Parts: sequence; C-alpha cells; structure tokens
Amino acid sequence: MNPTHELEKLEKKLLHYTTQATQDFNMIQKGDKVMICLSGGKDSYTLVSLLNKMRIASHYTFEIFAFTLDQAQPGWDDTGLKAWLTEHKIPFEVLHRDTYSIVKEKIPEGQTYCSLCSRLRRGIIYRYAREHGFNKIALGHHRDDLITSLMMSILYNGAVKSMPPKLLNDTQDLIVIRPMVYCQEKDIEAYATFQAYPIIPCTLCGSQENLMRKKIKTLIHTLALENPKVPSNILNALSNIRPSQLMDRHLWDFKNLEAHAHPSHQTPQGSSPENPVETDEDAPAFE
Repeated sequence: MNPTHELEKLEKKLLHYTTQATQDFNMIQKGDKVMICLSGGKDSYTLVSLLNKMRIASHYTFEIFAFTLDQAQPGWDDTGLKAWLTEHKIPFEVLHRDTYSIVKEKIPEGQTYCSLCSRLRRGIIYRYAREHGFNKIALGHHRDDLITSLMMSILYNGAVKSMPPKLLNDTQDLIVIRPMVYCQEKDIEAYATFQAYPIIPCTLCGSQENLMRKKIKTLIHTLALENPKVPSNILNALSNIRPSQLMDRHLWDFKNLEAHAHPSHQTPQGSSPENPVETDEDAPAFE
C-alpha cells in the first residue's frame, strides 16, 4: 500500500476517534486553554498532532500549549522535541525539575518507580497549569491504557476503577482530559512511525521489565488472539456498569434488603440504592 495513503488513512481514523471522544465527553469548549503534557513518547506526540489539527479545523476556537517536564533522567535530550514543536508552530516550554534523583533515592532498586514518579510529576504539572492560566490538561492515554489499568486494578488492587476520560481534580480548579480514549495503541504506534517523531525514551520505567502493566497487556493480547473483541469489550464495560449485579455494600443495603421486597403478585417499579432490582435480562443463567 502507498505509504502516503496509509498515513492519511491512519490519521483520519485517529482524528475520528479523538473527535468523537471530545464530543462524547464534552472535553474541549470554545475559549479553552489546553495544556498538553508532552513526555516525548509516541502517545503524547500523537496527541499534540491530533489536537493541533482539531484546533486548526475549529478555526482556532481553543488554544493548545505543549508542556514537557525534564525530570533529569540520564541521557535526556530534548533537542529534537524542541525542533519539532518549533517547526509545527506549537507554543511550548520544557521545564527542568530533578525528580529523578528523588525517585531513585526513595524507592529501593527493583521496585516500581511509577507511583512516586507520577505523584511528583502531577504536582508540578498542576502547579504550572494554575500559574499560567490553563483550564484543561490533556494527557495521551489511549484505549489500551484504560483497559490495562482496569484489569490491573481488579487483579492487583481489588477495585473496579480505571482512567476517566474527563476528571475534575481534587481542588476542583482544573479539568484533566484524555482525548485518545477510543484510539488503539497499534494505530498510534503505526502513526508515530510514519511521522518519525523524535522520541525521548523513559530510562526510569523502561529498565523495569517486570512491571505488572506489561504482564496484563500480554494477558489481554493473548485473549484477543482467540477473540479480537476482548479489548473493545473491556473498554465498553467501563461505560456499561450494572451496580445491581455487584456486591458493593456502600451501594446496596444488603442487610435490610428483605424489607424492600415486593410481594410476588406485584411488578417492581424500579431500583434505588436501597432496593436493587434484577431484571430477567440481567439474571444469571444456571445450567
């Protein structure tokens, strides 16, 4: 296939899903000042490219700004990143903060650095956004990040949670958006290859080959070989919650459920947090 045609096809697909997500979750409005977190990886580069095209198509009804945090990791070289942003006329700043030394000092060798690294990075990002008047922070997480996070949370943390497409932070002054939640990683990888982005590798996380995330991604990939719909089904599950089919005692008053039972000759009118109602469609089939 013609490389140019393949690139156009990929870009059209990614733009379609990104635009759809921003519309479904009302992520970007007229007048928004969106700070895109550009780590130097394929995902964040792709996000910058897509949002820039959407900004141009909207006749510049919203602003974008690329923010890169130099965490003083060994081998860091942002020369290509700066040149790429300048070439594409995208305003940016690369801020130097040595969080690498803090993480290496606090976390024993062999343990996962991601949690502390993320907390430090998030604090710097939020502070920068506030100080410079941005009301939206855009992150480059995609479909596969969301479903992997869900499975990790279930299997390793015992909780049903993932990454929301749109989030109000704890202090309720910033909105975090993830416009690529419908995009597949394989499409982003192919698009990034065509675009030849000047990638900056993460030497901190990349050295830990036994991260749980990699195991879960392998599991999902293996299941998808037997049933290609597995990844999309997991994503759909995040927006198809059936609370009455779960066992969260904060949602349902199981101890006093009998008091809310309807006589057998009456038809239940609906459910409430004190009165979960199971329909025939929801009921499990016993064989």
